[in-house]
Amino acid sequence: MSDELTFVDSNVLVYAYDADAGSKHEKSRAVVEDLWRSRTGSVSTQVLQEFYVVATRKLVKPLPRLEARAIVATYKAWPVHRPTVDDVTAASELEERHQVQFWDALVVTSALRLGASTLLSEDLQQGQHFSGLVVVNPFASAA
Repeated sequence: MSDELTFVDSNVLVYAYDADAGSKHEKSRAVVEDLWRSRTGSVSTQVLQEFYVVATRKLVKPLPRLEARAIVATYKAWPVHRPTVDDVTAASELEERHQVQFWDALVVTSALRLGASTLLSEDLQQGQHFSGLVVVNPFASAA
């Protein structure tokens, strides 16, 4: 695997820890494990916040808060983007220009700030490009 960074969106992270997510769990788990091995994964504080909320409140079998906090803490080993006021402004411009949801635009902005080449997400269009960043849906069927 290349040493280029891959940015992981919260949905992929949630599926990696949601044993009830079936094939999405298996695929996400494998992808995240590969990113740990290759040391090429990256996230943002936004992604970690979204993961925590979904994992502890919205899953069929929510994770205990202590376990979710411990998982979040492990990601301090990855490059983590902490959005600033300038990033919020940039995301709002990206939202308007590309007609995407604001929170997705903020994820894209974080990935771009870290210099990631790939964004793993099921929320954006497969193959969509943002200034050198390409969106890959790890659950899309290979056609």
